[in-house]
Amino acid sequence: MTEHAKLIIDGKELTLPVIEGSQGEKAVDIRSLRQETGYITFDPGFGNTGTCRSSITYMDGEKGILRYRGIPIEQLAEHSTFAETAFLLITGQLPTQDELTRTSVYLNDFSPLHENMKAFYQNYPPQAHPMGILSAMINAMRSFYPELMDLEEEMNKTYLRLISKIRTMAAMAYKISTGQKVVYPRPDLCYCANFLNMMFDNVVVPYRIDDDLVKALNVFWILHADHEQNCSTTAVRVVGSGKVNIYSTISAGISALWGPLHGGANQAVINMLGKIHKEGLTVKECIAKAKDSNDPFRLMGFGHRVYKTYDPRAKIMKKMCDVVLSKMRINDPLLNIAQELEEAALSDSYFKEKNLYPNVDFYSGIVLRAMGIPTNMFTVMFAIGRLPGWISQWKEDVADPEMKISRPRQIYSGSTKKDYIPIEDRG
Repeated sequence: MTEHAKLIIDGKELTLPVIEGSQGEKAVDIRSLRQETGYITFDPGFGNTGTCRSSITYMDGEKGILRYRGIPIEQLAEHSTFAETAFLLITGQLPTQDELTRTSVYLNDFSPLHENMKAFYQNYPPQAHPMGILSAMINAMRSFYPELMDLEEEMNKTYLRLISKIRTMAAMAYKISTGQKVVYPRPDLCYCANFLNMMFDNVVVPYRIDDDLVKALNVFWILHADHEQNCSTTAVRVVGSGKVNIYSTISAGISALWGPLHGGANQAVINMLGKIHKEGLTVKECIAKAKDSNDPFRLMGFGHRVYKTYDPRAKIMKKMCDVVLSKMRINDPLLNIAQELEEAALSDSYFKEKNLYPNVDFYSGIVLRAMGIPTNMFTVMFAIGRLPGWISQWKEDVADPEMKISRPRQIYSGSTKKDYIPIEDRG
């Protein structure tokens, strides 16, 4: 017998279908609710609302599980590359050697920016935030690349063009903001190595590619490539539901990612460490303040809204963190504080009982700082990694026959009807 739910409201009984996902997740299908009863559901933040069916990412916060297209994140982080993971997310399957080679060739071929796009960078104020620049530049790409016919091969080139050029845009924004000469992509380097070279190579001190740092960046971007229906992904799906072009849709995702409660979380970790160092707080004092509910101090990078156990991405990023810190041998007081905080929190029963483990933002903030990535570029790094996920979600959404233009409802709480008062009578 098909499972269903019953709702009794205003004396009327309504039978609602139950939908079950491939991993046993269940949902009550309320699509007929308003039509049948005149009622809507009220769910601020959509924390209990499913907006789509998706075959891209599966996560279980209670068990600490994250999989892309069914493949555990641990296996991808250990064996895959960011380019291969991007292919997996967008196409739904791992590439053959020929497909991966062809993808890598396209990523290199599409790296350079249109000459006229470069002029835009010169006109941004020196203090402009890289995320604002990136969002605007992605949107501007629509003007430089004509609308393509909806052919799979052509659309795949559009996806690869976006993935390729976003790293060039990011590195170029950094170089120009610091007054350095722009470094162009090299065809002999892989995706991650190319980005690091464009960021840090200069005429005075040529950049030396380090395999461990390339691996760390690959892992960072793989871990951030998708994370189900979060704030920025929902923004991409909502904007895309209006049949907006993919460039504007991705631009919306970047803007949504900018906030400190989403993509800016790893930057918030570094800002917190800087404040601790500036105020001369000891780690013991920080732990005590974090436990005090009356103290506004919060340990950024600990705990997660979804994961009620250890964030599976954090375990992987911690290993990369240890490798990078050992490799770089940096004497940085902020990194020293981070390591002490981690050790203290992991051994404290209060944090264990409340599942306040260091999350991926905690370790990724440390890794990015150790690699020399400026703090204001952290959210840009997140955006580069999340791009394949946004593309996959947009692609899935526009192909889904069940999907309609997003149009949430509201519970109106304003004034009831009142008459207009002419300005001369308003006292």
